[in-house]
Amino acid sequence: MTWFDESRLDDETALGAADLRLRTLAESGSRVRREVGAATEAIAEAVARASDSRPRAVIAAGPDSRLLRAVLEPVCPVPFVAWPNPGLPGWAGSLDLVVVLAPEGGDEGASSAVAEAARRGCQLVVATPPASRVADHAGSRWTTILPTQTGDQLATAVAMLAFLHQVALGPVASPDAVASALDEVAMACAPRRDISINPGKMLALALADTDPLVWGGSVLAARAARRVAESIRRSSGRAALAGDAEHLLPVIEAARPHSVFDDPFADSDESGGKRRPALVVLDDGADDPVAHAQRERLEAAAADQRVRVETVTAETDGDVARYASLLLQGTYAAEYLRLGLVTE
Repeated sequence: MTWFDESRLDDETALGAADLRLRTLAESGSRVRREVGAATEAIAEAVARASDSRPRAVIAAGPDSRLLRAVLEPVCPVPFVAWPNPGLPGWAGSLDLVVVLAPEGGDEGASSAVAEAARRGCQLVVATPPASRVADHAGSRWTTILPTQTGDQLATAVAMLAFLHQVALGPVASPDAVASALDEVAMACAPRRDISINPGKMLALALADTDPLVWGGSVLAARAARRVAESIRRSSGRAALAGDAEHLLPVIEAARPHSVFDDPFADSDESGGKRRPALVVLDDGADDPVAHAQRERLEAAAADQRVRVETVTAETDGDVARYASLLLQGTYAAEYLRLGLVTE
């Protein structure tokens, strides 16, 4: 039987066993500063190389291209394509800019993309460790390597976004603002902070007996929702889902009726039943009428079915900083959920 022991969230011994994972989360802001600082000279070189003319198109290649798409697609002044598949689109050539995030440096898809970009003479900017398989495939006179060292996807993306902003292809993505937002979440969700004032622990407690449905209204909040749901699945084995309103509404509407006679201490798996869903709304403050309407539909359906609704907010400055804040808050909750779940 698996059950949630909330006392473990404030227990020194249990927290000590999870220290490495929680410390990794706490150092998120520091990793952003390290990556951007290490790439400063390379970013300046890439900016100088790109100053001659604006590219015909920007291609974000490799497995992590979707994060760049979420940030750039609404504002990029030239056509923007996210290409997560190996290689490049058939039309890509010397007039185009190819950017690649490869924080680990060994990904086959990213290696294929940078090799193809170098062969075709594309302007190429790659964020990857200098001594890596991806860097080896990227060598050309049109290539700039933004050196990475932490393996952190978000920190690597912030370094790339700093370059894209300086060449007027992307929005402001202040590394300091992103790092500060991450630091604020780390302090609020710190392991030694009591559960009564710790938003990460409180969210984990709220989700302890549920299968979470994670929703974000804006493009970046939706991206954060997918990452948070992935973290919850990995940490707990729960069937956490993320999706658009039309994907989540049927799950909410099909939730079994809640009865006052249900045993709150019974384990759903052991009793042959199913955990009820809980709706987690990631709110980055985006002013979008369509997103507001979708949120109202989700919350109304949740009220009808007596499904719990939890809201995670981010009020810092900057779209990327708010994305980072939502992502880290959700990841902390996933780790505290892992910590509290006990199997006997």
